[in-house]
Amino acid sequence: ASCSVWLCEAQTEFKRVAEENVTLPCHHRLGLLEQGSLDIEWLLHISETVQKAVITYSGGRVYDDLNEEQKGRVSFTSNFLAGDASLQIISLQSSDAGKYICKVKNAGQYEWARITLKVVEKPSKPKCWLEGEMLEGKELSLQCRSASGTAPISYRWQRISEEDERAEHLPPNARVNISNPGQVLRKNVTQMSTGLYQCMATNEAGQESCVVQVTVQHAQNIGMIAGAVCGVVVGLSLLFLVVRLTIRRKEKKRYEEEEAPNEIREDAEAPKAHLVKPSSSSSGSRSSRSGSSSTRSTANSASRSQRTLSTEATPHLTPPQHSQRQGGRKETEPKKVDYNNLVKMGVTPVMVPAQSRAFQTV
Repeated sequence: ASCSVWLCEAQTEFKRVAEENVTLPCHHRLGLLEQGSLDIEWLLHISETVQKAVITYSGGRVYDDLNEEQKGRVSFTSNFLAGDASLQIISLQSSDAGKYICKVKNAGQYEWARITLKVVEKPSKPKCWLEGEMLEGKELSLQCRSASGTAPISYRWQRISEEDERAEHLPPNARVNISNPGQVLRKNVTQMSTGLYQCMATNEAGQESCVVQVTVQHAQNIGMIAGAVCGVVVGLSLLFLVVRLTIRRKEKKRYEEEEAPNEIREDAEAPKAHLVKPSSSSSGSRSSRSGSSSTRSTANSASRSQRTLSTEATPHLTPPQHSQRQGGRKETEPKKVDYNNLVKMGVTPVMVPAQSRAFQTV
């Protein structure tokens, strides 16, 4: 009973930094009673009603894979059978924090110890950034924040000398935001504010830092830069416009060259038909053929042919002459045949259709 009371009074608290190792003590005097009935158990109380087994010894065997989150990271540190059942945890994580209970039982007797473990995590590498305009006379805000780490985390800004990289205090007009310690306000900045600034994030586990470059520019320089940029943009726009117009002009010229032959083919007049003038050879052949036939005809038939010719020949001769005047004005009109002479010669006139004569070509 006295031993049990001693263990209860030995309750203690451990605080360790994440990624470090820790040994939670647990000593007992029950190993000398019966070796086969000795039981050792480490429990982690997550809440008043929830607890997890960390490592146990029972029936002569050690079980150290009971908690999936601590599997492979927990073990007995020494000869737990002889009386040292201390627990070792390596590579501490924030989830390892809590209340641990060591229970030792043998031959109807038991002893226990309670230990509180706190795991503190140093701040993660903070992120530094700027807000506002880096122009003379403007307001600038320096921002710094760590994504993780055990609270409370304090932030401190300082300026780094470019010559010897020595940390310097911020100017008096710099104001720290009380509600957000990672924010520093700079009003009416000048070119003297240009430089390298460092933020330190610190807690009881350690510290991390980040840096940011501040370059304050003169307003006139900004205007010159903006004007240069605008000039470049306008120049590029004009160049693009000229190139585009040149391409369109070339395309239009090529299109006109391609369309010119098509317009000639569509508007060209059809070839003109040249009328064949009556020649002496053709009339001579006709006279010979008609002469042979006229010898067999009578004077009555000759006179009837003359009347027929005088009434029928005139309509057939008019169309060819009209077509010749329309087709080409330079064509000379064919000589008119004296039909009375043909009759006296005994030739019977044969009428050639006007349509066939009009479309005879050379």
